[in-house]
Amino acid sequence: MTLGGAAPGDKTMIDALVPAVDALGTSFAAARTAAEEGAVATTPLQARKGRASYVGERSIGHQDPGATSSALLVAGLAEAAGE
Repeated sequence: MTLGGAAPGDKTMIDALVPAVDALGTSFAAARTAAEEGAVATTPLQARKGRASYVGERSIGHQDPGATSSALLVAGLAEAAGE
């Protein structure tokens, strides 16, 4: 966030990672759920940062790939933790 200047709502991986980190205090399973929900929530947004921002309004209606891959990483952590 510091390096790229992204914030939640910019349609980036941050939209999956911030909710996952917030939920991590509860369990890895909660972090997985929060990351997945955050990634899905990027679908109606217009990208304001990253590569997807180059396509402007055409990014609306598509789930952000960075948020999706970040959610998959969190899911892998949850699985490795046995949750």
